[in-house]
Amino acid sequence: MLNIQEVYEKYFTVVYRYLLSLSHNTHIAEELTQEAFFKALKKLDEFRGECDLRVWLCQISKNTYYDYLKKNRKYAPESEEEMEEPFADDLVENFSDKETALQVHKVLHRLAEPYKEVFTLRVFGELGFGDISSLFGKSESWARVTYHRACKKIREELDHENQL
Repeated sequence: MLNIQEVYEKYFTVVYRYLLSLSHNTHIAEELTQEAFFKALKKLDEFRGECDLRVWLCQISKNTYYDYLKKNRKYAPESEEEMEEPFADDLVENFSDKETALQVHKVLHRLAEPYKEVFTLRVFGELGFGDISSLFGKSESWARVTYHRACKKIREELDHENQL
């Protein structure tokens, strides 16, 4: 049996950071984190352990965020593509440089969904492609392709900004 207090203490930061990456607003992220954990508490008996607890909590958080957006009439679903793109994992290595990290965050803020969310889950949420695909109800290859497209888009934006 899961202890909700232990779950809250262990995963609060993960859920909060995830919601902050989606909302870009500390107040909204705090409010939605509380709401997501409240929803998780009500559904705790439904958790069967078929996926990582962190993935389950992020799914609840994502749905909580989408509910929030729908209530505020800001959400419009994006179309998703399934083509392969070249890998750009070296982009993440540049985060150690604060200036580059800030540039990446600025570009990420402007990035369209689902690229923004997949990149955020992979890099900041440290989720594997299998976990990300579970959150979206898509294939693992879709998660990989979407992540690498996000990296490519970020790299292109950074290259464009550096040329100016």
